[in-house]
Amino acid sequence: MRYALLISYDGTDYGGWQIQPNCVSVQSKLEAAAADLFGKRTPVVASGRTDSGVHARAQVCHFDADTSIPPEKLADAFNARLPEDISVLCSAAAPDGFDCNRSAKRKTYCYRMYVSPRRSPLKDRYFAWVKNGADAEKMKYIAKVFEGEHDFKAYTKSGSTAKTTIRTVYSVTVKSSESLGATDVEIYVTGNGFLYNMVRTIAGTMLCFSQGSIDEDRIIRSLKYGERQLVGKTMPACGLTLESVDYGFPLFPVG
Repeated sequence: MRYALLISYDGTDYGGWQIQPNCVSVQSKLEAAAADLFGKRTPVVASGRTDSGVHARAQVCHFDADTSIPPEKLADAFNARLPEDISVLCSAAAPDGFDCNRSAKRKTYCYRMYVSPRRSPLKDRYFAWVKNGADAEKMKYIAKVFEGEHDFKAYTKSGSTAKTTIRTVYSVTVKSSESLGATDVEIYVTGNGFLYNMVRTIAGTMLCFSQGSIDEDRIIRSLKYGERQLVGKTMPACGLTLESVDYGFPLFPVG
């Protein structure tokens, strides 16, 4: 039978979601817990691979197992075997034909940064520090340029193995607030899929626009011609969090 997990993790100390040589991954911790729980190797598949240092508020996974444990109790069984920086928030029986990756309709990421002349140690795990000034209102203005179907070739690492670099971004929303002399900026990006480094590079380009080092015409041309030199820097991984995955129906019980 197939089961679904809703998990949250702090990605700071992991080399990303996917199992790979010479580093500890989130997937390796989930599969070790599953092997201990079910007594055999149990692959755990995620809705998408988060990169090294990237966090997840609500990642969705699936696995197949024969177990007498009630679906809603699997979360507790996993959590008893997981480190403190990974937690299963909810577990459920998956519907027929469900695949957490292929069945996903849209995903939302948030990139967080704080603008301050001085560093704030308590924010540094989940926000990128921007020492030089940035204008959140200008970020809100330029956000709309990224919405719609575009070729995001310029916003991914060169040599990408993706079959196509065309993606649809449904919305880009910027929220800002003041706290302790700093401006916290959150950039929420919802799309049908994302390329490697895509959200981090969109965030860096929006930041550069707000600082005046890139103009609107240059960003429009980057989406038209796919030239990497037209866009801004790729922001640090610590500021990126996978916020949600939408399947078009409620996968987990509400409440």
